[in-house]
Amino acid sequence: MNDFDFFAGHWNVVNRRLAKPLSGSDEWDEFPGRSVATRHFGGAASFDEIEFPTKGTSGLTVRLYDPATRQWSIYWASSVTGALDTRPMVGAFEGDRGVFHGEETHEGRPVRCRFVWTVAGADAARWEQAFSDDDGRTWETNWTMDFSRV
Repeated sequence: MNDFDFFAGHWNVVNRRLAKPLSGSDEWDEFPGRSVATRHFGGAASFDEIEFPTKGTSGLTVRLYDPATRQWSIYWASSVTGALDTRPMVGAFEGDRGVFHGEETHEGRPVRCRFVWTVAGADAARWEQAFSDDDGRTWETNWTMDFSRV
């Protein structure tokens, strides 16, 4: 249940986001972020707030561990929408890599979504988001965040 303990602390973030996901575009937008993460419930919960200073937006993530299923549920909220997503990303870590799946809506249509967390030591981590519009047969990575500890 302590999978996200590595994330507690302050981070600088390099974001790369695909300008037009699921369109065949290869145009990426790169922008900075700053994140502060905390752990709760003895490691069974994790919370972080991230600011995107050049975008004028921010977001927060709540992660909750279910000891019965040994899986995490990840919820996202954004200053853009002012709401907490009600459909969590669900998954688990194996070693230093965590994979989480869920449902998203992109341009009004449902798509599968995948998060991949990779721990690259005590002071670095990577998060990736990918969409699939063919029920998971193929995936397009559309957002990456490279974290370096402050």
